[in-house]
Amino acid sequence: MSVLRFAHYNLRAPRPVLDQLRDFYVQVVGLREGPRPPFRRFGYWLYAGEEPVLHLAESAAQMSGDAGATSFAHAAFACSDVAATEQHLAGLGIPFRRTQVPETGEPQIFLSDPAGNGVELIFSPEKGPAMPRRSVRRSAGW
Repeated sequence: MSVLRFAHYNLRAPRPVLDQLRDFYVQVVGLREGPRPPFRRFGYWLYAGEEPVLHLAESAAQMSGDAGATSFAHAAFACSDVAATEQHLAGLGIPFRRTQVPETGEPQIFLSDPAGNGVELIFSPEKGPAMPRRSVRRSAGW
């Protein structure tokens, strides 16, 4: 057996949080809602291009809210136009932190979804000198 590619990740949450997660990943991150097989549990499949990269599934269990209870750190999405992304997040009042990958200079934006899961948006390196490391904080919107 060999791994061919990353397929998707799945988040489970009660229905109200599930709807917030869907809205966040569509409106903030830029995924789109697409077709999903008729599983027993309610949910959404969110797509990047033609690939369903994020599965959201309803769970009746309450979320613990304890971020230390799992080893999950974040999901990363390859994106374009870091400046427009920063403007978009700021316009929505979404708090984020911008850094860059050492040596490669790839800009990264880190934020959290409505359930507290980490999200990384990573961009191709900008032309010209490497950007300084900095953090940007905005008012909480989620």
